[in-house]
Amino acid sequence: MEAPAATSPAIGFPTDGRCSYFVEKKKRFCRMVAAAGKRFCGEHAGSAEEENTRKRILCPLDPKHTVYEDQLAKHLKKCNSREKPKPDFFIQDINAGLKDETEIPEQLVPFSSLSEEQLENLIKKLRKASEGLNSTHEDHIMSHPALHDALNDPRNGDCAVKHLKQQASILGNIEKLKLLGPRRCFVEFGAGKGKLSHWVDIALKDAENVHFILVERVTTRFKVDGKHRKKDSVFERLQIDIQHLCLNRVPVLREGRLPVVGIGKHLCGVATDLALRCLVETYAASFEEKDEEPLAKRIKNDKTEKESNTLAKEGSEKDVPETWTPVAGIVIALCCHHRCDWRHYVGKEYFKALGLGAVEFYYFQRMSSWATCGMRTSLEGSDVTPERKDAQRDESEEHDDGGDRLTDGNTDSLPGILTVEEKKKIGHLCKLLIDQGRLQYLQQKGFSPALQYYTDPLVSLENVLLTAVPAHPSSQEKHHQ
Repeated sequence: MEAPAATSPAIGFPTDGRCSYFVEKKKRFCRMVAAAGKRFCGEHAGSAEEENTRKRILCPLDPKHTVYEDQLAKHLKKCNSREKPKPDFFIQDINAGLKDETEIPEQLVPFSSLSEEQLENLIKKLRKASEGLNSTHEDHIMSHPALHDALNDPRNGDCAVKHLKQQASILGNIEKLKLLGPRRCFVEFGAGKGKLSHWVDIALKDAENVHFILVERVTTRFKVDGKHRKKDSVFERLQIDIQHLCLNRVPVLREGRLPVVGIGKHLCGVATDLALRCLVETYAASFEEKDEEPLAKRIKNDKTEKESNTLAKEGSEKDVPETWTPVAGIVIALCCHHRCDWRHYVGKEYFKALGLGAVEFYYFQRMSSWATCGMRTSLEGSDVTPERKDAQRDESEEHDDGGDRLTDGNTDSLPGILTVEEKKKIGHLCKLLIDQGRLQYLQQKGFSPALQYYTDPLVSLENVLLTAVPAHPSSQEKHHQ
């Protein structure tokens, strides 16, 4: 148990005004400020003799911190972990998809418990289902002038440059799709620090009436969106799980009626499906119900000569689709397919048409991690310096390799029936099949989707970008036939 410790030449002394409690785990004194006339901070006062008349207990809302027992009632009213009132744009499970209990097996055999015969049957089903699919995407590795200085800044290490290259390519693909322009709202899903939106804002320069909505379910340190002060760009951060986000209730979208561009960098597994449903079902459906005049047509009819010149720089008026959707486009870098979930998956109908269901989906999404099974191998090497390990962890922090990861040194669950390279190929097929279901879903919703490589695998093994723009009216008719 951690306790106050006597000072010694090796330990030193607590800093003036700071807590005198020695944290054994960290081999140093606590750095919290102690109250005037006190030796210990509030957190450690209960361990000291001078405060032994009062008892500290674990907070029932968050056991990571303690509170005086006689002040519990007061603390619960202001604890940061207390349940806060739900915002208007929170609707429980609105993007979760239908829950059909009969489709979800009560118990699934752990992957490592599958027999060779069972595994072989799964792989046969996978290969049959993926017949005819193009397993190689086009290269759309791009860049953008907005990141030129950052990419060439010698102060940036290898890890930072890798992230910048990915952001530059995503930005280049956004521009190629003619989605980078004024009078729209960029919704960044899984925003984290908000760096992708940051670079979109830099690229837009003085574009008018641009809004950014950054969606992240957890609090994030070192956010960059708070540093923007441009009068024509507004940043709003929503702390909410995508599963419960109703975009048409967000004030700026409800009142401003701006076309939405959904973006994301390494949006893991299930979050991608939730984001797609949030955009093309929940949000788009609200406009269809209102049956109001599309904003794009109003802009086209009412724009001034100055606005016409601005639009001309982005593309001619013929680039504005006659049949408008409130979602102008989607650009999402995919990631971590092993974190997908059958209930939330948007491609269920695609899987069912192939004779596949929840069981096959479960094992395919687990096997998808084989495609990137070497992502953290170098972290296990003894010759890697601590500094380099930290950099590699930062590089892979967006990738959860918690699936059934199989490297050369971890093949016990498959007794010699597949080589490592074969496992990687199977992992890629699983990813491809899961993504193909997403493409079909977007096509049925009136979009023209595509998959492409947006960065080199040496930069990131998760190097596939999903893009979608509203299909041409003739294409939409074809999809609905």
